[in-house]
Amino acid sequence: MVGGFIAAGFDHHLYTFSVQSRLMEKVMQAKSSFIEVLKDRTKQLSIQVIQLYGQLHKTDEGRIMGRQLLRSASSAAANYRATCRARSKAEFYAKLSIVIEEMDETLFWLELLEESGTHQSVCLKAIKDEADSLVRILSKARKTASTNK
Repeated sequence: MVGGFIAAGFDHHLYTFSVQSRLMEKVMQAKSSFIEVLKDRTKQLSIQVIQLYGQLHKTDEGRIMGRQLLRSASSAAANYRATCRARSKAEFYAKLSIVIEEMDETLFWLELLEESGTHQSVCLKAIKDEADSLVRILSKARKTASTNK
C-alpha cells in the first residue's frame, strides 16, 4: 500500500511538472509573438515615414524635419531589433530606453510637421497615432522589465 502512495505522489509531481512545462511554453510563445508584432509595427512605422517623407514639400523646413523624422523612426525600429537580442536584463532595459526615446522623438517630429502647417494629411495623423501607441506600449514593457530585475 505504501508503494501505491509513493507511485501516486510521483505521478502527481510528474503531472504538475507537465502542466507547468506546458504553461511555460505557452507564456514563451505569447512573449515571442508579442516581440514579433512589435518588430513588425516598428518596421512598418519606418516604412510609412519613408513614404511620408516623399510627400513632404521640398522646402528647407520640410527637408530638415523630414530627415530628422526619418532618422528617429528608423533608429527606433533598428534599436528595437537590437533590444530583442539583449544579453542581459540590464542591457534589455537600457536598449529599450533608447527605443522609447527614439519613438518619442519620432512623435515630436510628426507633431511639429502637423502643428507648423508644413504637412497636413490623414496619413500623418495615422502615423502619429501609431507612434503614440508604440511609445505607450514600449513604456509599459520597460516598466514591467524594471519590476522583474
